[in-house]
Amino acid sequence: MARPKTPLLSVPAIRAAALALIDRDGLEGLSMRKLAQELDVQAASLYSHYRTKEDLLTDIANETMADVDVSGFATGDWRHGITTWARSYRAALAAHPNLVPVIAAGPGRREAALRRADAVHGGLVAAGWPPRHATMIGASTKYLVVGAAIHSFARGFDADVQVYRDRYPNLSQAHRLAEHAAEIDGDSFELALAAFLDGLDHVFKDLGEH
Repeated sequence: MARPKTPLLSVPAIRAAALALIDRDGLEGLSMRKLAQELDVQAASLYSHYRTKEDLLTDIANETMADVDVSGFATGDWRHGITTWARSYRAALAAHPNLVPVIAAGPGRREAALRRADAVHGGLVAAGWPPRHATMIGASTKYLVVGAAIHSFARGFDADVQVYRDRYPNLSQAHRLAEHAAEIDGDSFELALAAFLDGLDHVFKDLGEH
């Protein structure tokens, strides 16, 4: 049987190519025309799978966030719930930082995202947090995670020791940060998460005393 002249398209193939394009060129680099070129097809053929680029981005966001774990909230231990959620959330975002603006914009009407938000909020309330505090905790965790995922602190420093040696004596080792970026950024996130949880512990105890 002769091979078809037009490559066969599938939703997973389109999604994978689009995500690779976003990883390489950023969100502004994704267009249906450019994606069609990457897949060696006509742009019109993409629209039989996705009506709009926004629909495609929603699907990509859902897939990227599929491994975010909110099951810990079902245990009734809110610290465990936040910890597993925050770590898996950061891992998902850090794997595709160029996609963060889409995901960080909020769940909108994305059903999978709304189910996670429902599990987080419900788990916190069931553990004893007032609804208003549960909302703020969800927001605060998001701020922590998105900030940690979208930029690397350690990679923001130049590797040339001469940049710091004479003018910035307190940064004499800053040129080494990029070399250990993954470790520094990971440990820094864990420090911030632990401090956040410890602070919430104090708030929770205060609420119980009133």
